[in-house]
Amino acid sequence: MKRALTVAGSDSGGGAGIQADLKTFGALGVYGTSAVTAITAQNTVRVTRIQEVEPQVVAAQIDAVAEDIGVDAAKTGMLASRAIAHAVAASLKRNAIPNLVVDPVMISKTGARLLEDDAVATLKSEILPLAEIVTPNIPEAEVLSGHKITDAETMRDAARRILDLGPVRVVIKGGHSDSPNVVDLYYDGSSFEELKAERVQTRSTHGTGCTFSAAIAAYLAHGLPPLDAVARAKEFLTAALLAAPGIGKGIGPINHFHAFHKA
Repeated sequence: MKRALTVAGSDSGGGAGIQADLKTFGALGVYGTSAVTAITAQNTVRVTRIQEVEPQVVAAQIDAVAEDIGVDAAKTGMLASRAIAHAVAASLKRNAIPNLVVDPVMISKTGARLLEDDAVATLKSEILPLAEIVTPNIPEAEVLSGHKITDAETMRDAARRILDLGPVRVVIKGGHSDSPNVVDLYYDGSSFEELKAERVQTRSTHGTGCTFSAAIAAYLAHGLPPLDAVARAKEFLTAALLAAPGIGKGIGPINHFHAFHKA
């Protein structure tokens, strides 16, 4: 059985972070393992508290998984601080973790800050060069590239700039745009591909970024080529949005197990 590792924060509401990643891995037939970077107290309305895990403990979790269970693909989500990001980068490098998907989580759907400002530089200099694929949304891509995204051309320019930071491939997610379709931009250094899907009208979008990156990692673990992994992950996410169960009073979770039962 293929194995995928998630390095991310814990979401007590179950819709994002470690919980969403492990659900995604399970739904896609991959054995999921985890390294928790932070514990968050949150629901669909707000994040009320964040407790970071000691960087050495985060690294020890990755080491423990790698030395015994093994890793066919991995993803990072919430890294919280510069110290944690540095420890994660060192452990990923030390264990030669393959097929790394980096979701550069910065702010939660409810507006909580999930990455300290001084950690962005560490993310750019130490984590991105290890990535097979990095999956920023438009606001994150603006931070990573240092340039505003206003149209298709500035989106392509941002992808080029992010690729220069070291990842092998970049996927800029188009969910934050105002268009009726969600268009994700894939760039591998030689060509661009646009992946389109009709926008799902729902307030249940909590954990979409986590799920998308986890699905890419799962498909990479199964051996799919990167572009195919991204395309399949987008299909999985769209189906999960369509089947969202409508849980909570705020921004609800999606349905990771839509293929097994309908909400």
